[in-house]
Amino acid sequence: MTIVVAYSPDRYGRAALAHGAAEATLRGEHLLVVNDTRGDALVDDRFAHEAEVARVRARLATLGLDAEMRQEVVRDVAEGVVKAAAEVEASLIVVGVRHRSPVGKALLGSVAQRVILDAPCPVLAVKPDEESDGI
Repeated sequence: MTIVVAYSPDRYGRAALAHGAAEATLRGEHLLVVNDTRGDALVDDRFAHEAEVARVRARLATLGLDAEMRQEVVRDVAEGVVKAAAEVEASLIVVGVRHRSPVGKALLGSVAQRVILDAPCPVLAVKPDEESDGI
C-alpha cells in the first residue's frame, strides 16, 4: 500500500510530510510525495525547487523509507493529489491545513478541503506544531 502526502515547501507541507513519513514507517508502506503546480504563474511558492526536492529526498532516505517524490504541472492541484492517490490505490492521504478567512476560502478555494471531500481513501489533515518545522 501507499501513503500519499500533499506537499508544499512551507510549514504546512513539512508537517504533512512529517506525519506521512511517520505513518509510512509505522505501517511499513510506500510513501508518495506529491508536489504539483498549475504552472500558471512565473513563481509558484508551493512548488518545490531543485534544492528543496533534494533536501526532501535526502531526508526521506535517511529515514530508510521506500519513498518517491512526484512533481507535475496539472490543471488543478487538489485534483492532482486525488488522482495520484487513486492511481496508487492509496491507503491514506496526508495534507497540511491552515486557517483561512471565509472570504479567502470563497475566492481561492482550499486544496486541503477539496482533497478531504474528493479523496478515494481516508485523509489525515494535520497542522504544524508551533515549535517544529516538520522533517
